[in-house]
Amino acid sequence: MDLEPTFFGIEPNMAVLHQVIKANSPPSARHAVDQDAQRGSRWRPEALQPEGTGGARQAPSARRSTGGGIALGPKPRKYDQKTPKKMIRLALYSALSDRASMERVAVVDSFAKWETPKTKDAITALGALGLDGKILVVLGSDDATALRSFRNLMNVKTIDKGEVNAYDVLDCDWILFTDETLPSLKENN
Repeated sequence: MDLEPTFFGIEPNMAVLHQVIKANSPPSARHAVDQDAQRGSRWRPEALQPEGTGGARQAPSARRSTGGGIALGPKPRKYDQKTPKKMIRLALYSALSDRASMERVAVVDSFAKWETPKTKDAITALGALGLDGKILVVLGSDDATALRSFRNLMNVKTIDKGEVNAYDVLDCDWILFTDETLPSLKENN
């Protein structure tokens, strides 16, 4: 089958791919317990009252104490950025073109013949197509039976045709489209 060169035949733009994928990465998970979050850091016992005792004005679980809060520790930071729609589209087309150049795009007629959801049918279909590794299955709105058949497989990720993105395309070894979900110029215009 000939794939549409607008989607599958461009030269992949690695710089745009990198920027779009990094822009949507999750924030860092590191966060130090500072004095505000430390339990007991605001409580001051009678013996350490600040006035008249000559002691420092600190609580027993302050930063200087063992088990106290961390001074100037790491805080979570968001790395997301506003990405233009044209850049997101170019990244998706670059990812699809990359998989097409590696001959890792498969197309089937439809999954309409499946009357009941069975994981065994999904395994048989993937085996007949010769797909191995991590597989992205792009499904249409009327492929509910196929969705329920593929969702139990560990190495298969299902996605709706309107939600296909560059990260998921690059994360998988193979992309499986149906005739309905294959990108075409008619849908874009």
